[in-house]
Amino acid sequence: MTDAAPVIARVEGGWGRLTLNRPSALHALNTQMCQIMAQALLAWRNDPRVAAVMLDHTGPRGFCAGGDIRMIMESGAQDGVAARAFFAEEYRLNALLFGYDKPVVAFMDGVVMGGGVGISAPASYRIATERTVFAMPETGIGLFPDVGGGWFLPRLVGETGMWLALTGARLKAADCLLLGLATDYVPQGQVEALKAQLLADPGALDTLLTEREADAGEPPLARQRADIDRLFGAESVEAILNALEADGGEWALAQLATLKSKSPQAMKVAYRQLRQGRDVQSFEAEMAVEYRIAARVSMSADFREGVRAVIVDKDNAPRWDPPTLAQVTQQKLDAIFEPLPEDEEWTPAHLNEGGAQRGRR
Repeated sequence: MTDAAPVIARVEGGWGRLTLNRPSALHALNTQMCQIMAQALLAWRNDPRVAAVMLDHTGPRGFCAGGDIRMIMESGAQDGVAARAFFAEEYRLNALLFGYDKPVVAFMDGVVMGGGVGISAPASYRIATERTVFAMPETGIGLFPDVGGGWFLPRLVGETGMWLALTGARLKAADCLLLGLATDYVPQGQVEALKAQLLADPGALDTLLTEREADAGEPPLARQRADIDRLFGAESVEAILNALEADGGEWALAQLATLKSKSPQAMKVAYRQLRQGRDVQSFEAEMAVEYRIAARVSMSADFREGVRAVIVDKDNAPRWDPPTLAQVTQQKLDAIFEPLPEDEEWTPAHLNEGGAQRGRR
C-alpha cells in the first residue's frame, strides 16, 4: 500500500478500516494520525455501511511503537504547546475507542507499545501473533504509562499491571493472552487470509476467529505470577525495591536491576497513577488525570534526558533528575498530579457524544 497518508481510512466490505501507514517510524502516532482516526470513527458511528472497525498497519514491522516521542520532547523543551495538543487529541481518540458502540478489531501484529497500547487495549477483539511484542516502557524515558494505562493496568490480575508499568517488561503473545491483553491468537501467516474473510463477511467475526484460533504456547509469565503479586504489591516503590533485594532470587534481582535503571520520578508517578487508577470511576476521568500528568512530565528535564539517552544518543546512560527515589518528594508528586487551570483541563469534547462505555471483551 503506497498511499502517502499516515493513516489510510476507508469503508471496505462492511468495515471501517484504519490502516496505520508510517512504516519507517514503526507507525508512531502523531497529532495528524490521531485526528484522522478520530474523524473517521465519528463519521462511521452512525454510518449504516459500517458494521465494525478494523485497525491494522502496512509493512512487515510493527503495529505501533508509541507516540512521536521526539516531537513531544522538542515541544516540551520549548513551550509544550504542541505536546499538549498531541496528548489532547491522542487521549480523545483513546476515549472514543473505549466508548465505541460498534465492534473494534485490532491486529496486534508486531510491536505494540505506548500509544499502540492506547489504540488496541480498548478494542473488542485484540488479535496477537507470534510477532507481537507488548510493553509499556515509559519509565525508561522519564515518562509514565499513559493512554489509559492507569485504567487498564491496575485492572489486570494481581500486581501484573504494576510490574509492567514499573519495569517496562516485554510480553509475547502467550503472556498477552494469559493477562487478557489479547483476546485471540492467529499465526502471522494466516492474518491476511483472515482479513480477507472478515471483509467478505463481517457478520462471521466470531466464527472466523474461532476457526483461525491457534495455540500460542505456554505463557512464561505463569511461572512468575506468585512472585509478582508478592513483590510488587508493596506500599511504595521503595518497598518494592527492598522486597526484591530481600528476596535475593535470580528473577527478583533481575527485576531490581531493571528498576534501578529507570527514572525514579517516573516510577513514583506510575505507582501513584496505578494505585489511584484502581478506584477511578470512568475511563474519561482517568484520561483527565493522565493529561494533567502528561502536561507537566513532558516538560521535565527528566523526560528530555530519557529521550536523549534512549532515543537520540542511544548511550542508555541517563542522568536522572532527581537521581534517587528519596528525592522525589510527596510535594513534587502532588504538583504533577494537581488539577490544571479550569480552561486547560482535558475533556473528551464531542468525541463520545452518543457513545456508551462498552468495556473490553
